[in-house]
Order: sequence, then C-alpha cells, then structure tokens
Amino acid sequence: MSFLDHLEELRWHLIRSTIAVTVLGGIAFLAKDFIFDVLLFGPKKADFPTYKLLCRAAQSLGFEDSFCFTELPFRIQSRTMAGQFSAHIWTSITAGFVVAFPYVIWEFWRFVSPGLHDNERSTSRGFIIIASLLFFTGVLFGYYVVTPLSINFLGSYQVSEQVFNDFDLSSYISLVRASVLASGLIFELPIIIYFLTKIGVVTPQMLRKYRKFALVIVLIISAIITPPDIASQIIVAIPVLILYEVSIFISKGVIRRQNKKAKKQHVK
Repeated sequence: MSFLDHLEELRWHLIRSTIAVTVLGGIAFLAKDFIFDVLLFGPKKADFPTYKLLCRAAQSLGFEDSFCFTELPFRIQSRTMAGQFSAHIWTSITAGFVVAFPYVIWEFWRFVSPGLHDNERSTSRGFIIIASLLFFTGVLFGYYVVTPLSINFLGSYQVSEQVFNDFDLSSYISLVRASVLASGLIFELPIIIYFLTKIGVVTPQMLRKYRKFALVIVLIISAIITPPDIASQIIVAIPVLILYEVSIFISKGVIRRQNKKAKKQHVK
C-alpha cells in the first residue's frame, strides 16, 4: 500500500472509532441522571465508599478528623448560560470514549496488525483484552482513589473563613475527567513498554538503570493529578511504581523470546 492508501485506511478506522464514541456518548447523554447524580457527583457525597473506607482507616490510626465528615463544605454552580448544556455534552463524550475504549483499541489493532509478522500477531493476540483491562483498572483507580482524594482536599481547603468554596461546574468536571482519564492512560504503561521493547527502543537494563529517574517522574505525575499533600501522592505513586516494575518483567520476557527466536534461526 502507498502512503496515501495507508492514510485512507487510517481515516476509516478513525471514522468508525468516532462513530462508536458518538453513539455511546448519545446513550450517556440520555442517561443524564445516572451519569451526573450517581457517577459524577458521587465523590462529592460523604457516603462515597472511599470516604467510608478512609474514615475507618483514620479512626483505627487515631486520626478520625481527617476523612470522617457528614458533608463536604462546598457547592457547585454554573455561571454561564450554556454552562450546564456544555458540561452535559462533553461529559457524555468522555463517557462514550471510556465505554468505547475496547472498540477504539480494536480499530487501532486492525490498522497496525497487517504490518506485523504472523508470530508477532499470535504473541500479541491478547493485546485488546489486556489493554482494555488495564485502562478500566486505571479508570476505576482514578475514580475511587484519585478523584475523592482531590475533591476532599481541594473542596475543604480554606485560606480564610471569610472565603467560601463555590466551584464552577466546569472546574469540578475537569478535575474528575482529568483524574479518571489520566489514571486510565497511565495504567497502559506495561503495554507501552511491551511495544517499545519489541521495536528495540527500551531494554530491561535501561529500565533498571533509570529506575531512580522513573521514581522522580512518577512522583511528579502523582503531584500533578493529586492534591498537594504527601499522603495522596504516595497512594497514587505506589500502584504506578508497581506497574513500572511489572513493565521491567514484561520487557525482560520480550527480550528472552527474541533471543530464543534468534538462536533457532541461527541453528537453522
């Protein structure tokens, strides 16, 4: 295929992915009450499962004032005429993308797989399932861990009792969306390392050598997507560091298989 043929093929994969996101986003648009009252505003309520769990943990450690509360001291408001409608549209699109992620990955795989060898396609057969599981795990982590930690800290933080927290709807939704999507994409790290190892960009030795730098980068990312308190950053950093160590193991396995294949070809 020529370069233009590849672009045409890519265009149709993108069109089909966009249609899937749009259709599922339309369904999310109709399910407004569930999307907003249950999902989006769930972390704003004191009975959210994460707060209950953290409250029990804080009570056992003697810090029951940290996460035990009956109401978060802030309100959400919309200060523009189209604010609520715009929030409804963009939240529906985000929900459509999250739900359609396996199909989007499948379309990406259909575009990439013809360029792979038969053995590479067979060894990467579980790519869609694994990538989807990692993404949804990251989304759940972002929703149940990163989002409530951020909302609890930023929603109750005050520089003075004379200043009240009345947050704009778009600001609240942006925080939830960023926390969920960023966590979902970060959890794709093992998949990224797998393919980078396949094409020879990274090696297990390189990943081990730069582990200290990776730790700093992980802490920076944790500081970006979480409130500026040490406990929240550590809670977020731990699973990302575990993913990094898992990525080293995956990279080592890829190199091992490549070495075995090279030996077999040399023997032949």
